[in-house]
Amino acid sequence: MGIISAADGTSDPILTRMVAEDKVPWYKKKNLRIMYIYLFLCCMGVEMTSGFDSQLINTLQFSQPFNKYFGAGHRDATGKLWSIEAGLLGFISSCYQLGSILAVPVAPWFNQRFGRRWAIMFGSGIMVFGALLQGFSQHVGMYIIARMLLGVGIVFAIISGSALIGELAYPKERPVLTSLFNASYFVGAIIAAGIAIKTVDIAGDWSWRIPSILQICPSLLQIVFVFFLPESPRWLVSKDREDEAFAILTKYHAEGDASSVLVQAEMAQIKSVIRLEMENSKQSWFDMLRTAGMRRRVLIACMLGLFTQMSGNTLLSYYSNLLFTMMGYTTSFAKTRINIANQCWSLLNGTLIALFVTRFRRRWMFMLSSTLMLLVFIGMTVSFERLRFAADHKFTNKSAGIAALFFYFAYSPMYNIGNNALTYTYLVELFPYSQRTMGIGIEQVFGKLGGFFSVNVNPIALTHIDWKFFAIYCGWITFEFIFVYLFYPETYGRTLEELAFLFEDKELADKAVAAVEKQIHSDEGPNGEKHEITIQDKV
Repeated sequence: MGIISAADGTSDPILTRMVAEDKVPWYKKKNLRIMYIYLFLCCMGVEMTSGFDSQLINTLQFSQPFNKYFGAGHRDATGKLWSIEAGLLGFISSCYQLGSILAVPVAPWFNQRFGRRWAIMFGSGIMVFGALLQGFSQHVGMYIIARMLLGVGIVFAIISGSALIGELAYPKERPVLTSLFNASYFVGAIIAAGIAIKTVDIAGDWSWRIPSILQICPSLLQIVFVFFLPESPRWLVSKDREDEAFAILTKYHAEGDASSVLVQAEMAQIKSVIRLEMENSKQSWFDMLRTAGMRRRVLIACMLGLFTQMSGNTLLSYYSNLLFTMMGYTTSFAKTRINIANQCWSLLNGTLIALFVTRFRRRWMFMLSSTLMLLVFIGMTVSFERLRFAADHKFTNKSAGIAALFFYFAYSPMYNIGNNALTYTYLVELFPYSQRTMGIGIEQVFGKLGGFFSVNVNPIALTHIDWKFFAIYCGWITFEFIFVYLFYPETYGRTLEELAFLFEDKELADKAVAAVEKQIHSDEGPNGEKHEITIQDKV
C-alpha cells in the first residue's frame, strides 16, 4: 500500500477505510454504548446550560415581579406594565457572554494542563455557584455578577466537552456525536420554557428566583458523572501516558481486544501525529498566528464564532417577548405557549438534522444553511414591515402576524443545518490536537463577543428602527454565505489525524501515513509487544 499525496493537504485516509470495514453498529458494543451514555450526560449535556440560560432571560421578561424587582420602577410604553429599560435589559442578558470572554484566555491552558475531565468539573462547579448566587440575588449588580460567573464556567465546560467528544468517540460516530453537542441546547431551552409556564404567574419574587436557581441542574449532572468517563487518549499521549491511552482505545474502540489492528493503527496514528505536532508547536497562543495555515484556521474560527451568535438567533431566542408583542400576541399565556412550542420544535429538528447532516459535505451544508436563513429573514422583514404599516394606520393585519409567526418557527431548522449542528464538528476537524482547545477557545471568544454585542444591541435597535433591523440581518447573512464560499475548506470523510496537517507541509501528513502503514504491516503492537496479524485483519 503506497502513500498517496492528497492535493488538499490531507493524508491518505488509511484509518478511515479500515473503520468503514467495521459493520458492527455501536449499540451492539457494550463498552462503547456505556461510554456514549456518559458522553451524553457529561459532554453533550453541557450546552443544556446555554439553552436554559437563553430561555431563562427570555421568559423572565414575561414575569412582572422580575421586571419590577430589577427595573427600578420603569414601565413600558403603555404605562401599565413593569418593564426594564432596554439598555439595562440588554446588559443583564449579555453578561453571560461577557463572563465567557474573560475566561477564554485561561480555559484552553487549563484543559491542556489538567485534562478534559477536570476542566468540565471545574467549569461545572463555577456554574453551580453562579446559579445559586443568581437565584438569591438581592439587587441587579448581584444578578449581573452571577450571570458572569455562569459565563465563565460554561467556557471551561464547552471547550473541554466538545474536544472530549471528538477525541473519545469511535471515528465512525464522531461527526454525529459532535453534531449532537449543540442539540442539547434545546433540551435546556425546553426545560426553562416549561418552568416559566408554572412560575411566570407567581405573585412574588419566587417567580424569577425558582427558575434562576434551577439553572444548577445541568452542571450537577456533569459533576456527578464526569469521572465515569475515560480521559482523552490524545491528551494522555501528549503527557507521555501512552499505556493508559492504548488501554482506553482498546476497551472502547475494540471492546477489550488488544490485538485489534484497527486500534493499533489508530494508536500509531495518534502518536505519530501528536509527535509531529509537538515538534512543530510550542502549544502557545503565538502558534495560532505563526503559519499561514494556522492563521487561516484562526480567521475561520473567528468568523464561525460570530456567525453562531449574529445570524439572528439571539434576537429570536432572547427577545421573543418583544417579537410576540409586535405580532399581536400580548398575553403571558400566549407567549409562554408559543415559546415552549418553538423550543420543542427546535429540539426535534435540531436532533434530526444532527443525525443526518454529517453525511454531507460540511462546506455545502454551511452554504445551504446561510441561504435558507436569508430567505427566512427576507420573509420576516416583509411581514414586520406590513405589521408596522398596519399599526401606523390603526388597523390589524392578521395575515402579516401569522406570516411573521410562520417565519419565526421556520428559522430554527435553517439555522440548525449549519451553525448549530456543524459548529463543533467542524472546529474539532479543523484544528490539530495541539491547538484544538485554543481554536475552540478563539471561536468561543468571538462567539461571546458577537453574542454580547447582539444581545445588547437587539432590544435597542428593535425599539428604534423596528422592522428595518431585520433587513440589516439580511445583509449580514449574505456576507456569511460569501465568506463560507471563499474561505471554508472541506473536512468531510477523514479522521482527526488525517486532517491534522490540512494547510501545512504535505511531507508531515505523509510521515503520519507512513507510521500507520508500518504499524499495519508490522508484527509488533504500538508499544512494542508482539502480536499476530492475519490477512483478514489488513485493509
